Amino acid sequence: MAVDPGYAGRVYPPTAPYEVGREALREFAEAVGSAHPAHVDAAAARALGHPDVVAPPTYAVVVAQRAEAQLVQDPAAGIDFSRVVHADERFTHHRPIHAGDRLVTVLHVDAITTRAGLSMVSTRCEIADEAGEPVATVRSTLAVRGDEGAPA
Repeated sequence: MAVDPGYAGRVYPPTAPYEVGREALREFAEAVGSAHPAHVDAAAARALGHPDVVAPPTYAVVVAQRAEAQLVQDPAAGIDFSRVVHADERFTHHRPIHAGDRLVTVLHVDAITTRAGLSMVSTRCEIADEAGEPVATVRSTLAVRGDEGAPA
């Protein structure tokens, strides 16, 4: 099954709030090798003017992927995740993400192009706090390989 180009331009409803936890931030910082104390120590983060532990910059992908699942898990979209390669990821931070934040994300499918059996799916996740204040924008491009020998 090919990726459905009709999904381009689709905007999904806001996700349920995602609560950012201190332990999740600590685990993420460890996984990506970020040794800054503000990612694991609330006192160090507060000394820098943050209200609590601050997320490493790429943590926004954790929030964005929860929203992107709406598209990837929709069988009618035609995205076989076993055939997906992450082609690009870009972050625009409007403010840091902190432990205790409750974040809501709106997924936009900006473009889908298919050439020679490869579909490029470009998405944009607008992440905001519960009050609607922008926190981050995550732009992703997924490369989805078509089935071998099947028309794309």
